[in-house]
Amino acid sequence: MKIAIVGSGAIGLYYGALLQRNGHEVAFLMRSDLEVAKRDGVRVIRTDDEFTLDRVAAFGDSEEIGVSDLVIVSIKATANQSLPKMLDPLVDETTQLLTLQNGLGNDQFLKARFPNNKVFGGLCFVCLNRIAPAVVKNFMKGSVSIGPSDGADASEAETLVSVFSEAGVKARFEPDLLGIQWKKLVWNVPFNGLAIAAGGVCTDVIVESPELCSEAKALMEEIMAAANQFGYTFRDGFADYQIEITQPMGPYRPSSMIDFVEGRPVEVEAIWGEPLRQAKAAGVAMPKLEMLYALLKRICK
Repeated sequence: MKIAIVGSGAIGLYYGALLQRNGHEVAFLMRSDLEVAKRDGVRVIRTDDEFTLDRVAAFGDSEEIGVSDLVIVSIKATANQSLPKMLDPLVDETTQLLTLQNGLGNDQFLKARFPNNKVFGGLCFVCLNRIAPAVVKNFMKGSVSIGPSDGADASEAETLVSVFSEAGVKARFEPDLLGIQWKKLVWNVPFNGLAIAAGGVCTDVIVESPELCSEAKALMEEIMAAANQFGYTFRDGFADYQIEITQPMGPYRPSSMIDFVEGRPVEVEAIWGEPLRQAKAAGVAMPKLEMLYALLKRICK
């Protein structure tokens, strides 16, 4: 399968490298890491092994890649308005599109631009940091959940799950894409948001601070209440479980916090703004999220 990776940060590097190692023809669309990747390849450091792809197909222009069977979109949602120009040379009527972006609305954005293509969404429950150009470190293998967007075939989503599983990724099929998007927000909203609001701290600071941890759980409860309004339920103790799985991560740097401290645009609308708007439209009050969103809009690019 010819696969194009659009957005070669931590997510794109990691999954693209695993897919290439499993025999797929992978092309990475890159900017800052381009020359390093061409010279040194892509290196992946995992909890139980590490490997380097000495030869990778790295390009600075999607015209050089051409039409692909599968396009994986892992670029930040802040760059979505630039996506059509990037994607047009990669897509024909048979191309499948898979977004691995954070937040809400990304699959709908792709479907609006490519209405005749099959669009899928994937949620990456994983700890990854790009620690150097073309080098990604995995702190916890985690999993990927993949589901169909409107009009996509469930069986084709299951085929994509198999593609990831065969590459060594714990992957699962989820029939309701929006449900898993809300599920991931239960972690993303508090930990990315509070990491920024507290001045650029790692997750260990949040879980070890009684005040920040309490605030994180309050935000989780608001997200779950909003999700409940849309018909999505969570098992008892789900908020406590988010704290439990975060503790072993140690000083993990959430991706939005990295963007904030390094002066890059933060996905404020996709992660905090859109969930708040959808909740308000459904009549759900989210005072904690409303305050956090207002703060992030003020201090983030």
